[in-house]
Amino acid sequence: MTDSRLIDILPQLASGAAHTHALGFVFEGLHDEASPRIRVPYRPEWIGDPDTGVLAGGLVTTLLDHVGGLAVWVAMDAFQPVATLDLRVDYMRAAEPGRDLFAQARCFRLTPTIAFVRGWAFEDDPSNPVAASQAAYVVNTSRSLKTEADA
Repeated sequence: MTDSRLIDILPQLASGAAHTHALGFVFEGLHDEASPRIRVPYRPEWIGDPDTGVLAGGLVTTLLDHVGGLAVWVAMDAFQPVATLDLRVDYMRAAEPGRDLFAQARCFRLTPTIAFVRGWAFEDDPSNPVAASQAAYVVNTSRSLKTEADA
């Protein structure tokens, strides 16, 4: 279970940075107690292809990277600095024009130095993703997490 102090600041972590605020990211809650979800509202300025109205791929990548970082903090149950080490995004289809886009992620392995995360972006149904990501983030859990001996 995630500490309530972290839950209280997740909305700010999702949209409080200058770039995430400018992009309009909105925290949509935790799903399955470990998977943060954020939403980016559709806006004409985020269109990557004016002929189709499809969102820019860079927006999708940014959304997946950011929700991945949130998933690391949830797994650590702490807010500590993390940095993207590796990010792979597989685009499966174009996002539907005029629709908000959601992203959700889960940290599936946390070591003392690296967190491994899978994420997906979608409009309504997570099982019909626009894109999926696999990422690794640098962490320092030895500095940020207490052990039983510390308690």
